[in-house]
Amino acid sequence: MSVVPSFEIGFWNAWIFMVCSLILAFLAPFVAKGRERGVSFTAAFSKRQKIAHVSLHVIYFLLVIYSIFLPLKLGTLWFYVGLPICVLGLILYKIVVLSFAITPPDRPITGGIYRYSRHPMYLVPVLVFIGVGIASASWLFLLFSVIYMILLPLFVTAEEDFCLKHYGDAYRQYMNRTPRWIGMPKSGEK
Repeated sequence: MSVVPSFEIGFWNAWIFMVCSLILAFLAPFVAKGRERGVSFTAAFSKRQKIAHVSLHVIYFLLVIYSIFLPLKLGTLWFYVGLPICVLGLILYKIVVLSFAITPPDRPITGGIYRYSRHPMYLVPVLVFIGVGIASASWLFLLFSVIYMILLPLFVTAEEDFCLKHYGDAYRQYMNRTPRWIGMPKSGEK
């Protein structure tokens, strides 16, 4: 990794992975089959949560733009370590989108990766970002990925509150048996 990040437009740049991530992110609402269409949990955000929400979108946008100018370090150890991480993230992202598609709108999503984490929709992109950051040997991309990851807990608490109001006991039971993040202890009862 160099101190000064690389900036050059090319076909073998990080945008290849970020476009796949964007397609999956935009696909999720369309496969949700009426799930909360027109209902926004962002309306109940606190000031901190609104700032976190906007910051997450800004960081995502910056990562996508930066990826256009960020060459992958093809043929290096960086690339061979980052590539499987990124591909795993994209595969898991597809599974998350499929979970949205097959779950009826009147029930919380609890199948697939949602059995292991209440928020894989937000966690999986971090895996993609970290994989891209390593594959391109970009400390700047990794830094933005870490900032994104730090802001996530501020954002997801509002979504959990919304889901508790919307799904009631079904979501409360889900919260009691499923950790917020993979590998983290389960939260207490709400």
